[in-house]
Amino acid sequence: MTAEQLVLWNAHLADAERPLDDTRWSVTIVGDRIHAVHPIDGAERPVDAIDLDGASIAPGMIDAHLHALSGEIVRNPGFGPPPELKGGEPRPRELGYFVLAALAKAIVESGFTTVRDVGSDDLEGVALRQAVDLGIVPGPQVLSCGRIVSATSPGGVLFTPMYRQADGPHEVRKAVREQIRDGADFIKIMATGARSVERENPEPAQLTREEIAVAVEEAHRLGLRVAAHAEGLTGTRIAVEEGVDTIEHGLAVHRDPALLELMAEKGTTLVPTLSTFHDLAERFPESFPQVLVDQAKRQLEEAYQSVAAARAAGVAIALGHDSGPPGDAAIELIRLVDAGLTPREGLDAATRSAALALGLEDRGLVAQGQRADLVIIDRHPLRDISVLHDRAALRGVVKAGDVVYARSAEDQSLRALEG
Repeated sequence: MTAEQLVLWNAHLADAERPLDDTRWSVTIVGDRIHAVHPIDGAERPVDAIDLDGASIAPGMIDAHLHALSGEIVRNPGFGPPPELKGGEPRPRELGYFVLAALAKAIVESGFTTVRDVGSDDLEGVALRQAVDLGIVPGPQVLSCGRIVSATSPGGVLFTPMYRQADGPHEVRKAVREQIRDGADFIKIMATGARSVERENPEPAQLTREEIAVAVEEAHRLGLRVAAHAEGLTGTRIAVEEGVDTIEHGLAVHRDPALLELMAEKGTTLVPTLSTFHDLAERFPESFPQVLVDQAKRQLEEAYQSVAAARAAGVAIALGHDSGPPGDAAIELIRLVDAGLTPREGLDAATRSAALALGLEDRGLVAQGQRADLVIIDRHPLRDISVLHDRAALRGVVKAGDVVYARSAEDQSLRALEG
């Protein structure tokens, strides 16, 4: 439900540009926009305002690296249906779309109001975007790449429904156009191989320089951004030099200070995805060949080094979870701070920096004119960044002016507006 005017009263504010102080604020939302932000200065509460009693308001968070695989529950213990048993009733492929709807609801109710789907089976990310936009299911705003453009590769065997394999500049250009035809909001390419494929080496470039250049040229010509899966240094360097907008994973960038300087100069954003390295190295080692587990342990250390090096070089960093379960993406924010970001820089990575990386300049701050994507939490995240990962501390979520989640009991005033 969207209130014609929603006034959030008596709250602390927290975003990447606001000083940390004890000022209490009023935030007025009209339609899907923040209409006014001003200190209350002891003024009397308007009759229709919701008194937050000193809770904190932060921008809705953004996950810049999500794989919305409806059928993949291996990395999401406790989410989705239990494993199918032999002899049990067969489960149709379409059952996965109900799982996808539950996934979307869990994500937005955790405070993530925008996500970027960087590869999903059978264009599920596009379908989910449409379902959310049409109001069929609750969920975050979804940006989808369609299928990932890769070279012919071993990964293409394992991820056939997610990949569009293409060889040579003409075929790559066609593959980019196909994704746009199918509803992609941006283009994702495989600049290197994948760490999760035993028969791929993630160090050398997978697509050639000419192929990457064509993908970037065609996407940018048509107004779309480009994200590059990039693990090894050579492919990462080519992707940055040829003008991709974001480097996904980027665990090798600490090895080349000149490359980091170039990223900072060109405005290329790093999306480190620390959580996915924890998955292979620590969380699910029994699910992968030992050679990949050993590699992930090395990569985990490098990924943390790359975050610290990128920060020192002035490279923009955006949060990308690349893991599960749905609703748990804020653990990546805590890990970014563990890697060397300050709490303010971590909050920025989850909000404003991520928004700019995705080309969404209308969100990521608690400010007049911004889209009204907000999270309401018990404690100030710049004093305790872990509060954004504490579901018990989450009081409410507003997406484009809609109250999409409200905690029970003391938040009846918010719950009355919940759709």
